[in-house]
Amino acid sequence: MSNTETVPDQDALRQLGEQVRKRLAADPGVYRVDTDIAELFAVGDFLSQAECERLCAMVDQTARPSSLHEVDYDSGFRTSYSGDLDPADPFVMGIGRRIDDILGVDSSFGEAIQGQRYLPGQQFKPHNDWFYTTEKYWQGERKRGGQRSWTTMIFLNDVEKGGETHFTQIGIKIEPKPGVLLIWNNALPDGRPNEGTMHAGTPVIEGAKYIVTKWYRTRRWT
Repeated sequence: MSNTETVPDQDALRQLGEQVRKRLAADPGVYRVDTDIAELFAVGDFLSQAECERLCAMVDQTARPSSLHEVDYDSGFRTSYSGDLDPADPFVMGIGRRIDDILGVDSSFGEAIQGQRYLPGQQFKPHNDWFYTTEKYWQGERKRGGQRSWTTMIFLNDVEKGGETHFTQIGIKIEPKPGVLLIWNNALPDGRPNEGTMHAGTPVIEGAKYIVTKWYRTRRWT
């Protein structure tokens, strides 16, 4: 830890934040959401309808009750179904590389792409994607690649009713639209975790919601 680092991985988070921020700013296809609370971006039509449908089928094949560090599924905090997609599948690899490229981050920093499915009544209550370094699980995550830096999430289908991604501190709800990629920095520009990235998967009321998510660490993920 350097003299300027006051929280675990702060320097790495700051440097990676600068790197990706410049990359996204130079891409005309990336839209930045107008807020000073967090760095939140969107890319329309990142995936085709056919690609979204293929991923939905993969999510169905891998879905199991979603888990959280030290939080039981029966708690009701996260009631979706999820599962990691096969990282050796050529189609999945191709999607991952496209996400890597738009961020300009080394592929080794990225976790496996996770698929998530929400049926009526299922939700993910407000949470942050970054790790709480005072918790016991942090020592294991630090060895596996460190803090989560950037989050990328792709909507795969239209939802009949509900299922918005609600950034509670920013005060916006984003309606699922097939093929749209959301990107956000989990840290502040100085590398400290950003509380403003708190978000929730609101309950699906009618239909189903499918998404895939890929998180990036501060160094090689294992």
